[in-house]
Amino acid sequence: MRDTRTTDDLFAQLGPLKRYAFSLTRDRGEAEDLVHDALVKAIERERQFRPGRNARSWLFSILHNTFIDRRRARAVRAGVEMPSDASVDVAQPASQHDALRLQDVRRSFLALPEEQRAALHLVAIEGLSYEDAATALDIPVGTLVSRVSRARAQLRALDADEGDNVVRFRAKGGSSDASV
Repeated sequence: MRDTRTTDDLFAQLGPLKRYAFSLTRDRGEAEDLVHDALVKAIERERQFRPGRNARSWLFSILHNTFIDRRRARAVRAGVEMPSDASVDVAQPASQHDALRLQDVRRSFLALPEEQRAALHLVAIEGLSYEDAATALDIPVGTLVSRVSRARAQLRALDADEGDNVVRFRAKGGSSDASV
């Protein structure tokens, strides 16, 4: 993996690796540390990389496994099992409807169970094929498809629930179907 072309490929994956790490950790600093540790492992294990294999999928696999290892070590140190669906407040002031909508989508995405969030991120955000994403997560393709499907269904359900929060009112001289 030390040749220039492969090293360039490795550095070309930094952006996607950082996005995936943030999706897993929900913390920018921890995501940076996770990417760093994963890249160190990739360099240390470069001889294990099989030519012809998808380097991107291989790197995502290392990153995911590093995340799981860190989580397990933290749980052992704490002496308790860490919940996988801890809520995170990522609220930021927004002045436009699109910014608020994006914030709601981000919050809903981060509220998904870890397994679903990881699967959906690799397929929908990073654009990995189902086969490559399943390889990266070390799960069967059918399991990945199921997790992506459940994640999408849960996001659709959350989106439908938010539509119930509309307050109808009747404006003076206006129609009775106006909404806020």
